[in-house]
Parts: sequence; structure tokens; C-alpha cells
Amino acid sequence: MDWEQLRFFLELARAGRLVIAARRMDVDHTTVSRKVQALEKSLGRPLFLREHEGYKLTEAGRALLPQVEAMESAFVGISDSLPNLGEQLSGHVRIGATEGYSTLLLAEHLAELGQRFAHLKVDLLALPRAVQLSRNEADIVITLERPERGPFIITRLTDYALHLYGSVDYLAQHPAITEREQLREHRFVSYVDDLLFSKELMFLDELVKPSSANLRSTSILAQQQAVAAGAGLAILPAFAARNEPRLRRVLANDVSFTRTFWMLMPIELKDIARMRTVWNFLREQAATQQSVLLPPALHKEET
Repeated sequence: MDWEQLRFFLELARAGRLVIAARRMDVDHTTVSRKVQALEKSLGRPLFLREHEGYKLTEAGRALLPQVEAMESAFVGISDSLPNLGEQLSGHVRIGATEGYSTLLLAEHLAELGQRFAHLKVDLLALPRAVQLSRNEADIVITLERPERGPFIITRLTDYALHLYGSVDYLAQHPAITEREQLREHRFVSYVDDLLFSKELMFLDELVKPSSANLRSTSILAQQQAVAAGAGLAILPAFAARNEPRLRRVLANDVSFTRTFWMLMPIELKDIARMRTVWNFLREQAATQQSVLLPPALHKEET
């Protein structure tokens, strides 16, 4: 029995669709189909039912699956005991994460991952919305919402801080802000309510009911640019605002929020070497970024 064919069988059994299995294996979908068909021919029985919704395991396929998973686990164990095998790590991993975290923190560090594993390909989905594991949009997802249930491995990746900011010019044009009640008279930049992808981003209700929200955007980076240009005040991640010289914190000793990034992966992918390697890399990077994600508290106002 050909291990290469078994690898394709295993990926298709997990993905349920040719295109998803092909993407994870970094091959064309016809290659997946050809390898699986060759395996079925060698065994003399069908392993999948081809249905409109995707590929479903037959009874023979279900019987074969745990045996192939055991073979995979054995291979992973060998890889862990022989570090040089890591140099051959290959395949395709798709990471979905929030726009700000992906763009400002992840992207530059994924270059390091590429240097470690030249044959590993990574897709980074930097989207101003939630990426759905259940729809196979990604293999690993970093999100603000911890799912209550599902066949996922879940870890608390990191907490991060958010503060209230305004531009130097905007703050200079208004009286000094010394208490929360004064915020009611200011313009705010915020999210589009009916397109808000997480209840964890509903900050203004906790802070104040502003009389005016003259600009809204689904993009946190667009919000930051607008605030820096003088459009109003906004609650922004500290890791995003830290490098924008036009911004200043408002009510620095009083207004601060903390949110959590959760990292998820389908449990069926946990023993795939490339998935585990990327998962561990993302955890390591989050740990090294703590001073950026949760900067030390300020001791004086910056209005």
C-alpha cells in the first residue's frame, strides 16, 4: 500500500472536498482525485461516496481511516525525535485572523516561519470579519469569540489592550477632556453596527453614548487612519496605535479595555506536522509580543 496515496486519502477524509484537500496538500484537485482513485483500485473497493455536498466515507473508508491516522501519528513521533526532518516540512496552511492582528503583528513574523521551512506555504486571511472554521475557510483561526462547542482545539492565545485615542490636532481644537461625561459632546469613529462581527467590539456602549458618530467603518485600520486625520475619537488596539505619531491617548488613567484572542484548529488536524508546527509558532510569537499587546499602564494623562 502506497503511503503517498494514504496521505491523500486522509486529507480528503478530513476536508470532505477535493478543492480543500488540494489546497492543504498544495496540489491541484485532480492530483487528489487521481491518488484516491489509485488507492481505491489497489484495494478493490470504493472508499468515498461522491455526493453533491462533498466526499463521504464508505464503510470501507471508515474502517481504513483509524489505521491511517495511526500511521500518521507514528510518523509525527518520528519527526519529533529527529529534528532534521523538520527541514522537509511542506504543504499548505491557511491562517485566518482579525485584520489588525494579521496586518500589524502576524505578517512580519510569518516571514521568519518561511525562512525556517522553505517548503511550507502559508495563506494569511487578514479580514475585518470572523473567519469560519466550520466552512473550511481556514485551518487555524485567531478570533475574538471562544466557541461554546465544536470539534476544535482551542487555546487562549493572548489578551490585548485597547485605549481611547484622538489626534493631536483634534484634541488641540477642543477643551481638555478630564472626565468621561465630557465625551458625549465629541465625535466618534466606530464600527458599522449591523456589520459588527463580534460583540467583543461593542466598546462605546460601555464607555459613553456619544451624540455624534460621523464616521463608521468595518475596518479597524481605516478607523485609525480617520482618527489620525482628525475625524474624532475612537477606541483602538494599543498594538495598532503605538506607531502612529499623530495619536494621543485620552483619559489614559480611566479608559482602558482588555480583550482576548482565541486560537482554534479542527481537532482532526492536530496530528498533522505542518499544522502543529504553525500552531506552536503562533503561540510563541504571541508570547514574545506581550509588551506590545499589553503595554505597561500610563501614569499621567496624554490629552
